[in-house]
Amino acid sequence: MSEEPGALEDLLDLLDLERIERDIFRGVSRSAVVPRVFGGQVAAQALVAAGRTVPEDRGAHSLHAYFLRPGDPDAPIVYSVDRIRDGRSFTTRRVVAVQHGQPIFHLSASFQLAEEGLEHQAPMPDAPDPETLPTAAEMLPRYADRFVDPSVVDRLLVARGAVDLRYVDAPPYGSVGAPREPRSQVWFRTAGKLSDDPLLHVCLATYVSDMTLLDSILLAHGRGGWAVGDVVGASLDHAMWFHRPFRADEWLLYDQESPSSSGGRGLGQARIHTRDGALAISVIQEGLIRTPRD
Repeated sequence: MSEEPGALEDLLDLLDLERIERDIFRGVSRSAVVPRVFGGQVAAQALVAAGRTVPEDRGAHSLHAYFLRPGDPDAPIVYSVDRIRDGRSFTTRRVVAVQHGQPIFHLSASFQLAEEGLEHQAPMPDAPDPETLPTAAEMLPRYADRFVDPSVVDRLLVARGAVDLRYVDAPPYGSVGAPREPRSQVWFRTAGKLSDDPLLHVCLATYVSDMTLLDSILLAHGRGGWAVGDVVGASLDHAMWFHRPFRADEWLLYDQESPSSSGGRGLGQARIHTRDGALAISVIQEGLIRTPRD
């Protein structure tokens, strides 16, 4: 494994929120590639806040979230949790993230007591072995000349140092001007081992899920993305369903596609499989996708 243990420790510290009241938590941000809080970070922190108010025998099974305002990476984020429901099988929480007196993010999450039930799943798609694919450190420098600012390479490597993320095919910035099938695959795992806490693995998968899900929209139009300067975008909403147990420190295949883009918005949907083929997570996200004005 290509490990950046220091970066992973920093990310775990980022997710270890400070509890300032019974249902109020405070988090900080890490340096991001763009001058706003990374959406995956605020989503993961909000899920941590929700999970800390739920009995340990109930695992997260779904989340639905809206990104309301850009986050300020230099200011703390306060997470307020509402205990919406504590049922016999399900527990529901609502979390509002606030900065400078305004909500920047809203999340609803549901947790379920483990139980047996009917079983079926979509098959895992074909994909090459992750060990045969280039690491980010091997791949990103190849495309430095495509970026408006070549220093983006170093900033991306730092921002994603806690995650070993490997593209199956060229990313959007690797095929600018050549529209492709609106589908993208990446393998990912954390750059180091994690504890056995199931909530931690769910939160880290949530963190990574916002990194590449809009790629397939860009591929359909031959666009390279914000670093190339041919689109302006941001996450609008995000939903995840956690179907089966998984470990975020073991390889996960993120199979992503876009069924539609219109009205300045694009939809990405994905399935995340474990290396042995189990369907672990389903993800849907809508993003703002605009072409820059001359």
